[in-house]
Formats: sequence, structure tokens, C-alpha cells
Amino acid sequence: MSPFRYRILVVDDDDQISAMAKAILELQGYEVHCASDGFGGLTALKQAPPDVIISDLQMPNMSGFEFLSIVRKRFPSIPTIAISGAFSGTDIPDSVLADAFFEKGQFSMSQLFLKITGLLEELPTRPHTESRVKPAVWIPINKANYIAVTCSSCLRTFPVATPLPAGANTAECDACASPVHFHVPDGVQSRSAIQ
Repeated sequence: MSPFRYRILVVDDDDQISAMAKAILELQGYEVHCASDGFGGLTALKQAPPDVIISDLQMPNMSGFEFLSIVRKRFPSIPTIAISGAFSGTDIPDSVLADAFFEKGQFSMSQLFLKITGLLEELPTRPHTESRVKPAVWIPINKANYIAVTCSSCLRTFPVATPLPAGANTAECDACASPVHFHVPDGVQSRSAIQ
């Protein structure tokens, strides 16, 4: 570990998860700051820019999708890790502007530490914001009668009523009115992420 204390910003609306992440990361020698949503994360960025950001995706006020898109645009050299229970797998979901992704409850602390170390060793160089083509689509944990779709244009998340036919669908973004084309596979009642 470097004698310099790297600073990590953890953004999550669950206070218990933030407190646990802070304690575990501080044991590894990192300086850790926490925020409860994207707005808090932006405030923390102004006060003390971090070396790495770890952000949840599903948060009130400003989601992780929106927060990470702003970070990518305004602070392109800060590496970011998205963590969410709304997506499954290890690949970075489409519409998530992050350098790494972990599914909540499906990774070990050693995997997270290894990823943080790797990102610190190879800081990203980005001349401009990446654009993702496919919108993120996920099912709320409470299994309400809607799915959530993230607009590929403005990166805001909005609800779409179900049931929907399997296959190609289109909805108008609530925020910017752009048409958002997304795919719904069979078995949409599943809680896992759908693309």
C-alpha cells in the first residue's frame, strides 16, 4: 500500500451499507467519504475530489445513473465503480458510465480491493464522454407493476407500466421526451436485470 492515503467516495442511500463500506475500506488504509445520493456525491466532489468513486445505482433524488454520467463528463479521470442489486452479472450494464460493476451480495471484498488497486494503477484517460447505445432496463425490487428504463439520451430513469410484450418496445422519456427503444425478454416478472 502506498504511503499516500487514497481517497474513496462511497455514494449509497443505505446508511448501513455506507458505514460498513467505510469501515472496511478504512481498514485497508483508504480515506473514505460517504454521500447518500448523487447530489450529496457532487457536493463531496467539490469539497475533496476522490481518487475512486463507488456508487449505488438505485437512489432517490439523483440516481447513480445520473451521478455517474455527470462524473464522467466533469471528472473524466476519476475511476468509478457501480454496485447494484438491480442488475446481475459482472459486465457493466448498458447506460451505466462506470469503469467496473459489481452485483450487490455477489462479490468478495478481495475482488473489490483488487479492482480498486487496478483502477488506481491505470487511471483512465478519456477525451470525452462515452455514449452507450442500449438503455438499461430493470425491475424494481418491490415487484410493482412497472419496469424502470434509463434514457440513452439524458440518462434519467423513468417507469414504464407493465405488462409489456416480450421483444422490442419503445417508450417516451419522462424527462427529455426522447424515444427510448428497449428489449423485454420472456419472464419479465424476474427480479434480475434485463437487457
